[in-house]
Amino acid sequence: MTWRDFLALSTRALVAHRMRSFLTLLGIAVGIAAVILLTSIGEGIHQFVLAEFSQFGTNVVEITPGTKGAKGGPPGLPSTARQLTLEDAKALERVPGVTGVIGIVWGNSEIEGNGRVRRTSVYGVGPAMQDVFTMKVRSGRFLPHDNLDQPRAFVVLGSTLKRELFGAKNALGERVRIGGERFRVIGVMEEKGQLLGTDLDDTAYIPTARAMALYNRDGLMTIDVSYREGMPAKMVTAGITRVLEARHGRVDFSLQTQEDMLDSLSNILNILTAAVGALGGISLLVGGVGIVTIMTIAVTERTGEIGLLVALGARRRTILGLFLGEAIALAAVGGACGLLIGMGLAQLVGLLVPDLPVHTPWSFVILAEVTAVLIGLLAGVLPARKATTLDPVEALRAE
Repeated sequence: MTWRDFLALSTRALVAHRMRSFLTLLGIAVGIAAVILLTSIGEGIHQFVLAEFSQFGTNVVEITPGTKGAKGGPPGLPSTARQLTLEDAKALERVPGVTGVIGIVWGNSEIEGNGRVRRTSVYGVGPAMQDVFTMKVRSGRFLPHDNLDQPRAFVVLGSTLKRELFGAKNALGERVRIGGERFRVIGVMEEKGQLLGTDLDDTAYIPTARAMALYNRDGLMTIDVSYREGMPAKMVTAGITRVLEARHGRVDFSLQTQEDMLDSLSNILNILTAAVGALGGISLLVGGVGIVTIMTIAVTERTGEIGLLVALGARRRTILGLFLGEAIALAAVGGACGLLIGMGLAQLVGLLVPDLPVHTPWSFVILAEVTAVLIGLLAGVLPARKATTLDPVEALRAE
């Protein structure tokens, strides 16, 4: 049998039962569309979350008091471990490769200014925060290098906080009251957006020592260290460990690099994307069962045709290829339709819900189509093998 006859026979068999072929295509198409839509949403969220965290840079090491383990706990909670101090942060500036160090204390307070009051986050930070977290000042300047223990009462406002307190009015030089103490506004930050629902612009930045006094803290909650691009993180963490261990006499602190955090987060999001895709894959299995059913019915209905082909000298592998080809064609065309539907739905969701990130990588598209073809191949094996085992005489008699 020539390839032309082979294709003509397969096409005629599929076209002869349009409704049945359409329903089989629809089963595969719905499965592929579900996989593409769900994985597009999952991958979009994956990239969005990683981009949100990466906006602060990937060359950052976070140091928290206490070691990880049974006695560890979230930063900021009381602990028997030695506190991290401003002197610790100052000493880390001498570590090779370090480009910036900030000791951080944060809390929540009412801020009064221009006759208005707003409760929001207050961060005690150092002048290097702009370099460590790649943040910029829109107007004025950031906190200056002052006396470590007694810095001046300066404050830098986030863009949202400035707008809520002062509106369109120039805030530079104005006074605000935080926790009963007056601070002079010396700068306003550029918009940074939100991070996992937290408005980074609705924040006030004051010197670390002032925040420690405001929230009655003896030590820092964290120390964040930035280092040169291209420098191995292990080399920096080793230098940090040496300095702090020499100062504390033991390792009573924990280190976490931004790279480690992003890797862990990426692994979690990959599992989430795979799980979401697996839910859509259930529809694909249903489509595969549909192909098995349809092809089994086709073998039963075409018993006489199979007997005639065998009687005319057609090889059994030709019969096998004929039915496998039909199953694969159904799955491939259904998969292509599903890809178009799924990508279209993903784009539609992105337009209707702009806050929901949607991204369809080509690797998913190719994998989905290959999966559809494999399902067609596997689903067509049993009916095709049944067709090759038919006795030609009995098949013709059945006709």
